[in-house]
Order: sequence, then structure tokens, then C-alpha cells
Amino acid sequence: MSRIELAPELGEDLERILEHLTEHEAENTAARIQDIIQAISVLEHNPLIGRPTQNGKRELVIGRSTRGYVALYRYVPEIDTVFVLALKAQREAGYARE
Repeated sequence: MSRIELAPELGEDLERILEHLTEHEAENTAARIQDIIQAISVLEHNPLIGRPTQNGKRELVIGRSTRGYVALYRYVPEIDTVFVLALKAQREAGYARE
């Protein structure tokens, strides 16, 4: 089972998403955040499930449509660890820190 490490900046991404959901009066905002966290935990057993991107990173697609998000991560097999680097809504153009 792979270890998952969350970048400190991921908290900012979750805050931004939560603010957006609250601003647009989305239902069950806490449940949506919980769904994102639960989806990321899939990487413990399947660290290569995400689609490959540039520089050895991968993207985990979570949900779809207005409930869709993408987690950017890097898997380091030598230490069997997944580093989750960023999170965005699927409709966002890029990651906040790119």
C-alpha cells in the first residue's frame, strides 16, 4: 500500500474550492470535499491510475461535470509514495501555482 503525502498548498486549493461552492450555494459542500478526499485515497492501492502528464506527474480525475475535479500528483516508486501537489475543478484552466 502506497503512502500519500499532501502538499501544504493543497489546503489552499481546498479552501478555494469550498469558497466557490459556498458562493454558488452548492448543496452538501462538506460532502463534496469529503468525496474529493476519499477519491484521492484510491491512490494508496492504485498509484498509477491517473493519466500521465508532463515531467513524470499524473492527474487523477475525480467525478465529472460540476462535481468534477483533477488532482495533480507524482508517484515515486522507490519510496512507494504519492505526493499530491495540487487540486482544481475540471473546468479551471490551470493549477493555481503554475
